[in-house]
Amino acid sequence: MMNGSIGERDAPDHGQLRGVVSLCVLAGVLAVTGCSLAPRHETPPLPVASTYPADTGSQPGATSDGPIAPEIAWRDYFADPHLQALIAQALENSRDLRSAVLRVEEVRAAYGIQRAEQFPTIAVGIDGSRVRTPADLSPTGRAQISNQYQVGAGLAAWELDFWGRVRNLKDAALETYLATDEARRAIIVSLVAQVADGYLVLRELDERIALAHQTIVSREESFRIFNRRFEVGAIARMDLVQVETLLHQAQTLAAQLEQARAAQAHALTLLIGASLPPLPENAGFDDGAVAHDLRVGLPSHLLLQRPDIVAAEHQLRAAHANIGAARAAFFPRITLTGSFGTASAALGGLFDSGSRAWRFLPSLSLPIFDGGRNRAALDLAEVRRDLAVVTYEKTVQTAFREVADALSARHWLAKQVRLSQATLAAQAERARLARLRYDNGSAPYFEVLDAQRDLLAAEQQLVQTRRALLSSHVSLYAALGGGSQEFVESPDMATRPVN
Repeated sequence: MMNGSIGERDAPDHGQLRGVVSLCVLAGVLAVTGCSLAPRHETPPLPVASTYPADTGSQPGATSDGPIAPEIAWRDYFADPHLQALIAQALENSRDLRSAVLRVEEVRAAYGIQRAEQFPTIAVGIDGSRVRTPADLSPTGRAQISNQYQVGAGLAAWELDFWGRVRNLKDAALETYLATDEARRAIIVSLVAQVADGYLVLRELDERIALAHQTIVSREESFRIFNRRFEVGAIARMDLVQVETLLHQAQTLAAQLEQARAAQAHALTLLIGASLPPLPENAGFDDGAVAHDLRVGLPSHLLLQRPDIVAAEHQLRAAHANIGAARAAFFPRITLTGSFGTASAALGGLFDSGSRAWRFLPSLSLPIFDGGRNRAALDLAEVRRDLAVVTYEKTVQTAFREVADALSARHWLAKQVRLSQATLAAQAERARLARLRYDNGSAPYFEVLDAQRDLLAAEQQLVQTRRALLSSHVSLYAALGGGSQEFVESPDMATRPVN
């Protein structure tokens, strides 16, 4: 430890002091401006096509006039106030998000520790000792008692970072911190999308249950009428059984949907981390719950929009910095240790004239034989860099596929909704005509049974397809990094450290 004087009564020789100070300043400058052996970071080439596939329904390279997804806050994209309330609850209560924030705090503290290694550690120390030396060990042949007291401040084993080892370790810790923070943003984007999609599925089930109950009411009335006709001998028992079959089919469907609705409510409760608030009953499915206008851009835009891709690039930068630190281990390591203060055999003489004491201990170590440890450490750092490249490329490819899938789903599901609407209209007309034919004695009731069954299926299918179309918009919003710029920094986090 390098000790600095606390007292002023015994000033050191000015020439010696200037020499030591000059040496320390020069060492500090060299440590700060020393070279770095880390490889230069270059973003890997885009491992996907330059445009999205033609089956997504958009022109190659074409973009809409809407804003980009990361700039659109989730409150602006999701118009349903009930959905907004659920997302707000999820962001407040989600345990996964809390874990992500705590991981950010953890790596930020680790970065702070590593960053502190660049600077000297200066501490003030006060030492005192009293030693008795036996007569047979004393030079004078008599037992002696000696005292020593020392006060000073100093520097302990400060490494001069000529080769950038410490600085690269600090850079690696910084990039790891930034990657973890981007992972936090990715979790937020995913959480918002999961809550939105879960809510849409819940509302879909609500509407399908409402349609099933309407069908049950209608078929119960039909069963009552047909049962009366059967009692008076106007129809055969086969017709009554067929009507009863239709009723039981609708009741079975309603029970299945109620079960699915309960499971979906439980899943949504887990996502928001609290009890599910009351939702409007018998409300129609809201096709305007999600805004649709997004500027998709090109695949290269994902490199700046998707938090997970940004996180993967930070991890790649960290791997490069670790290679620099591993390379620096092959070069000499220079450390400074010293102290300056006062020392005396008597406590009262600490600050007397001539009591100053100082020590300056530079140290240089050069690895000659380490059993291949440094070589293995460098190989490990390079392999981890290669793994980081593969992870980065895989992340980009996954993002490309998610956007392409969402675009394709949006395009084809919009067409399916139009076809389902036409199919429902045709099935409704078929059911009406089949009933007229049966009432006029022109067709058996089996024709009515078949038409009614297909009509119910068409009603259910249309609701499912409409919800799937909205879910594709949610998926596209998330795949493009929707709202991620809103969460650049968590409200609970301090300002990011500077390099």
